[in-house]
Amino acid sequence: MTTQSTTKSIETGGKARRTVLLALALGAILAAVVALAAGPAREAGAAYPGGNGKIAFQSDRTTGAGVNNPTGDYEIFTMKPDGTGLKQLTSNTTDDATPSFSADGGTIVFTSQRDGNKEIYIMNPDGSGQERITNNAADDEFPSISPDGIRITFERDLGGNSEIIVWVAGFEVNLTNNPAADEFPVYSPDGSKIAFTSDRDGDREVFVMNADSTGESTNLTNNAVQDIFPDWSPNGRKIAFTSTRGAYADTFVMNADGSGRKNLTRDDPTDVMPAWSPDGKKIAFSRNVRQNFEIVVINPATGERKRLTDSKAYDVAPDWRPLVN
Repeated sequence: MTTQSTTKSIETGGKARRTVLLALALGAILAAVVALAAGPAREAGAAYPGGNGKIAFQSDRTTGAGVNNPTGDYEIFTMKPDGTGLKQLTSNTTDDATPSFSADGGTIVFTSQRDGNKEIYIMNPDGSGQERITNNAADDEFPSISPDGIRITFERDLGGNSEIIVWVAGFEVNLTNNPAADEFPVYSPDGSKIAFTSDRDGDREVFVMNADSTGESTNLTNNAVQDIFPDWSPNGRKIAFTSTRGAYADTFVMNADGSGRKNLTRDDPTDVMPAWSPDGKKIAFSRNVRQNFEIVVINPATGERKRLTDSKAYDVAPDWRPLVN
């Protein structure tokens, strides 16, 4: 299985843009963009923010009501939280993948190969207004939008080495700049932190760093196994992730400091790519069923689970939209 991965709702004001241009004139562009990229942290909510909207995911399905994907590549779909109301948002002969919603639910950021290599794109939640954000020879994937809607972080392949990049108003900064593979970045709910995966300690672990890359990155998992695909709970207190510390790849949850790890699935199928619901009461993930992947939802408090898709295709990389009135 291959997991791939604006100006409309991701804008900076005139003042921020003038700051960057001034920095250019002074020859200090790097420092200015890093400072801008940090942005103001917003307070993480003491309670979960609200209801669960649609789930976006990527699928290579070719059949079904409303499906238009004769070439069988990955396209982005949405469905209601109960698995009904399937809608195809993208339609290309190449892969569109790893959708991620903005905090206000007004934008989806995703990866597409439609221009020859993997680049970062945005679109509206109904699939309209598709627009490319990055434009370079490297592969860019697994994007995440900051809670303030200004920044996009993503993974970039630089000659076989993955780094975490942040994009702000067309400018980019390498946040990790490490010889190890740094992957799968995702912003914390207050925008102050980025969780990601790195093999800098010998195997893939879940790390967390400041969003402006200052200070040291912290290894939260620290095991001799593969810990990947982190995702923050909406109140910022927990992180879900995929781990191979059992006999299979399972969905785990831990506290944001790495303590209190718990295996939620603990059974035979391979479970990957978890995503918290906006109300914090469920986690969607991709499960290997009959040698294909389906979207499953689990209640982390009770263990109750429900399979939402049944397509005999690869349905992977779910992400929840906050309920928009």
